[in-house]
Amino acid sequence: MAKEMTLLWGSGSPPCWRVMIALEEKNLQGYKQKMLSFEKMEHKSEEVMKMNPRGQLPAFKHGEHVLNESYAACLYLENQFKSQGSKLIPECPAELAMMYQRAFEGQTLAQKMADVIYYNWKVPEGERHDSAVKRNREALSAELKLWEGYLQKGSGCFLAGKCFTMADVIVFPTIAYVFRFGLSEERYPKLAAYYNCLKDRPSIKKSWPPTWQESQGQETLKDL
Repeated sequence: MAKEMTLLWGSGSPPCWRVMIALEEKNLQGYKQKMLSFEKMEHKSEEVMKMNPRGQLPAFKHGEHVLNESYAACLYLENQFKSQGSKLIPECPAELAMMYQRAFEGQTLAQKMADVIYYNWKVPEGERHDSAVKRNREALSAELKLWEGYLQKGSGCFLAGKCFTMADVIVFPTIAYVFRFGLSEERYPKLAAYYNCLKDRPSIKKSWPPTWQESQGQETLKDL
């Protein structure tokens, strides 16, 4: 089954990482894969564009089925391989509702994170404003405090109930990313506890971004 799969990915990309975590959780090792460089613009290569005309990573294919949106790929893998590996979608209605809510809420967290971390890259120099930087940082701080509160009310290491679910597959890479960029563990202790609880989970450890192992993180978010 895994031999029929191909994944083109970039190191450190949360969307790529969550697909890799899902593949590990479903015991789908042995798929064809290729790490590409964002810095070298390899995500715009002909190889990628054939699978994903948006020129983005991940680019994922199973047989003739192409899924380039990471949420779609993760949900597809769980649906197609329900009886294999970890069960990522709970049956309990309350946990199911919470899983979907947190998973899709993760998009807002990821966007607000990107607005801060990639502001100078996305916005031309002549269009940058200190007021926008301040506004984006305040929005991300408020969002992180919301997630800190979610974890304060929850129990254990997981976002949606007592077990690792699709919500964790989807959101953990974003949480790891904010700590990679210097978020204070003391200021956000529940988020830090969540991060530290899951970072050694086999699926996460095995798919850990190789470039993160080779270099230090940044301090963009240290004062947030």
